[in-house]
Amino acid sequence: MKNGLFGTIAAVGLAFGVQAQAAENWNLQSTYPGSLTQLGTIGKQIAERITAVTGGEITVTFQEPGAIVPALEVFDAVSTGAVEAGWSTPGYWAGKVPALPLFAAVPFGPQAGEYLAWMKFGGGYEMMDEIYQRSNIKSLLCAVIAPEASGWFREEIKTVDDLRGKKMRFFGLGAKVMEKMGVSTQLLAGGDIFPALELGTIDATEFSMPAIDLNLGFYQIAKHYYFPGWHQQSTLFDLMINLDLWESLTDTQRAQIEAVCEAGIAYGLAEGEAIQFAALQELQKQGVTLHTWPPEILAALEAAWAEVAAEEAARDADFAKAWESLQAFRANYKIWKDIGYMK
Repeated sequence: MKNGLFGTIAAVGLAFGVQAQAAENWNLQSTYPGSLTQLGTIGKQIAERITAVTGGEITVTFQEPGAIVPALEVFDAVSTGAVEAGWSTPGYWAGKVPALPLFAAVPFGPQAGEYLAWMKFGGGYEMMDEIYQRSNIKSLLCAVIAPEASGWFREEIKTVDDLRGKKMRFFGLGAKVMEKMGVSTQLLAGGDIFPALELGTIDATEFSMPAIDLNLGFYQIAKHYYFPGWHQQSTLFDLMINLDLWESLTDTQRAQIEAVCEAGIAYGLAEGEAIQFAALQELQKQGVTLHTWPPEILAALEAAWAEVAAEEAARDADFAKAWESLQAFRANYKIWKDIGYMK
């Protein structure tokens, strides 16, 4: 890692010749444990690389969930300046800002390349940045990961009726879709899911991709693992920085942090694609049955998503603007996707 892309950027950062000034010490409050594959480990790397790139002018300390504030209170802590920075995904803040989940993961939405294209060149990032700044937060995209799985269940799910009445941990906009399917959902931080599943507080869960889910041990309780992750074909993660603090930085420091995040996007995507097959093989050894959703269930989920998207757009102007932008971009992108990629 030290000899890789991040290391190169560190050397470039030092070459910028930053004017000497008082060193700053930042706390980076994470919503994910630092030991958690990708979700936490990339956050730790981001903290280390900012420290290295700035030559120690900004020393960033990764804080485990709850070290300063609980995992799901990071947004408010960064907004008020209680912590300098946060590591998370915009999808966690739907209860505060309904439009933000569109900048995290979209049901039946784009894969990583298409998603990044919209964010960086289709106006997505500018809309997200404007929304975050109203809450005194500067958000920088710092990672994107491969598709997720869509759920762990104790029993096989054969029909839509099998979903009704279940209690399930679910994330982001996908949770609203599952509610339409008769599932009672709740958002739990990663470290709270296994105990809830073990105690029967929830009947089922989704969390992330195979390499991450394996480490959290869900297979010990639920043996039926479903794909594809219709709710998260790709997921974006961001570095949140208190806006007043961000604006106090020099142009060089801001460029250095942005460079670290650009490197994080490439690293996270490549790592995520490389580690899934070994995890799936191990899960099968542990007695897990891998399932793909029947076409009729996927169709029902997609129809429910269309209802959710229309309701959210009617309810929130920012959601409507972002959703319209994404749909228009995807319609145009389809011309390239259909002809440029192997089916």
